[in-house]
Amino acid sequence: MDSKEIIKRVERIVEPILIEEGLELVDIEFRRERVGWVLRIYIDRRIGGVTLGDCVRVSRELGELLDVEDFIPYSYNLEVSSPGINRPLRKKEDFERFRGEWVKLKLMEPIRGRRNIRGRIWGIEGDNILLIVDEQIWEIPYSLIAKANLDPEIEV
Repeated sequence: MDSKEIIKRVERIVEPILIEEGLELVDIEFRRERVGWVLRIYIDRRIGGVTLGDCVRVSRELGELLDVEDFIPYSYNLEVSSPGINRPLRKKEDFERFRGEWVKLKLMEPIRGRRNIRGRIWGIEGDNILLIVDEQIWEIPYSLIAKANLDPEIEV
């Protein structure tokens, strides 16, 4: 079983737990690191954010279910956390939700000679994400986005 299959199966198991807790799944990672295999679950709450208690409850419940299912062929560490300040944007709905926020995109193909773009989310139009980049509105086909993360401006 490869990492992608493991992630899909974990997603099916964790979704009902999150729905019951009023949480949403942001991302799942399963990869080998220096310390061994790590299964990382990023969760969020639409209003108010995620608490340490949320992470603990999800971790306990998911851990018990994964122990029963026992389909992951490696020893691993389970981590459940918030997505943090540079939250990944995985779905079109994420771009709508974070309209007006700063974002960094990595594209599969360059647009206007650029593969890496930073701009403010303007909205969604059809299959395009609209960003304000250098005071102009850019239409970025959603299908070309390889990676997207919030990139808030931090005032010092």
